[in-house]
Amino acid sequence: MAKILLIEDDLSYSRIIKNFIEKNGFEVRSAQKTSDGISIIRSGWPDLVITDYRLPDGNGMDVLDFALKVHTSSKVILITSYSDIRIAVKAIKMGAIDYITKPINPEELLDAVNEALAIEEEHELKPGLNPDRIQDYIKGSSELSKKMEEHIELIAPTDLNVLILGETGTGKEFVAKKIHKLSTRKEGPFIAVDCGAIPSELASSELFGHVKGSFTGAIDNKTGHFEMANGGTLFLDEVGNLGSETQMMLLRAIQEKTIRKIGSNSEIQINARIIAATNEPLKPGGTEGKFREDLFHRLNEFSINIPSLKERPEDLKIFIQSFIQQSNARLKKSVNNITEEASKILQHYSWPGNLRELKNVIRRAVLLATTNSLTADLLPIEIIESSSQTESITNDVTAKSLEQQEKELIEKTLIETKYNKSQTAKLLGIDRKTLYNKMQKFGLS
Repeated sequence: MAKILLIEDDLSYSRIIKNFIEKNGFEVRSAQKTSDGISIIRSGWPDLVITDYRLPDGNGMDVLDFALKVHTSSKVILITSYSDIRIAVKAIKMGAIDYITKPINPEELLDAVNEALAIEEEHELKPGLNPDRIQDYIKGSSELSKKMEEHIELIAPTDLNVLILGETGTGKEFVAKKIHKLSTRKEGPFIAVDCGAIPSELASSELFGHVKGSFTGAIDNKTGHFEMANGGTLFLDEVGNLGSETQMMLLRAIQEKTIRKIGSNSEIQINARIIAATNEPLKPGGTEGKFREDLFHRLNEFSINIPSLKERPEDLKIFIQSFIQQSNARLKKSVNNITEEASKILQHYSWPGNLRELKNVIRRAVLLATTNSLTADLLPIEIIESSSQTESITNDVTAKSLEQQEKELIEKTLIETKYNKSQTAKLLGIDRKTLYNKMQKFGLS
């Protein structure tokens, strides 16, 4: 029986929704506050979260943000009023599975719940595959990889802050998660923050939270990432993008183990390990003085360097096989072979996007495969053209335009998901609005 968490502060409304969902065969727990809902999510209990946007101590976006940071595959449905449609669209872009407007149509709600849980079923692993193995960090066999593993296992049991250095796409967040899973904090939350994606004027609010009315636009109380990570690990990706004021607040939080929400005089005790990451070496006290030297040393109690894929080519075959297995499980495919020609193309490519690029290429190829073999014609044009070993097939493959390839990929994904738009958009890495536009453009609707 699927478990559903309902977060709604209107008790009578909550009771009606809860009773309706339970009558349709689901187990339901209810909460009235953001903080109560987050506690239940942290426990790992719900398969699906349904949350109202307006809550007494925060809002549904805080719930969505926390759920996705604790587990990237979390499923959240947002309840909004008609006047909050822009918020609903933003929620979908952030990763919400769906949204429903008030007044709620019971059948519409039930359809949304069934579709959200059906996505989970589509992603179930095939027999014989360990679900933990699918999510785990992949170990390489090269000397550089072995050295990195030694460092991870050495630092994980301690409570030292860690600075991870590595090019874009090398898997810095996976390394951070591995450290967390091997630490004494493994039962606590792992909260990941992309500092490069946060507007500078909102960074302090995102990290430390704010109280209602503390600045223009602060229409609700907000729980910051530091507070969400209490008892666990806070991962700050691209930490070098933080502004000087936020750096100062971060330094204070690390030193004093307390935070203060924007607009509040109350101190909140925090207990979170910091793992920071950057794709460029931080230069404290440099010519522009962009990164505080004292903060650098607080973050860099131990550093781990992740080698690029180009630096460890002997690991490529391991990663290819692992990504094929992951893609098979996710897409319900059975690709178990890669042709020699395709393997040569992948070996000769420079992989500027590292593991992230390789994973996307393999997933795309597995999705397009009509047999149990991953063949050269399933690879993107730019990768085929970059290999001097593949002149014999380049002309055939480049005959297809990029637009034609995109159309075929979307059509194939729609068929694989039985035209489930939410799942299709997620697999393609785009939002639903973009998917609808492309379907209309290619006449796939």
